[in-house]
Amino acid sequence: MSSVSDEVRECVQSDEFCETMGIDVVELESGYARTELTITEDLLNFHGTPHGGAIYSLADAAFAAASNSHGTTAVALETNISYLEAVDVDETLAAIAEETHLAGKTAEYEVEVTDGTDDRIATFRGRVYRMD
Repeated sequence: MSSVSDEVRECVQSDEFCETMGIDVVELESGYARTELTITEDLLNFHGTPHGGAIYSLADAAFAAASNSHGTTAVALETNISYLEAVDVDETLAAIAEETHLAGKTAEYEVEVTDGTDDRIATFRGRVYRMD
């Protein structure tokens, strides 16, 4: 993996939505990103389990970081997520996005969301359109 420019890194790490949600971008390389989120009480749904939107947002943040890591503006064309397991409050989840296809104006990414023991919690896939 090649390194990411300081300008791109600063842009990705300045995401206001991620800051609001408590999502941290902890690794960023060309075509790769790792984000983390600790599940808190305010991220639970009425069943007392993490809201699917919180887990989706964690995966989507990794997807966005990885797809924009090349310095080319990338916007989502489509995404999907499969939820596999629920976790408890205070569990820190990680989402790792890896580029699986890059050709011309489009790219594809797979994101694996895991808990602290590396058990898979969700699987996310997305495609982007590269603007430049």
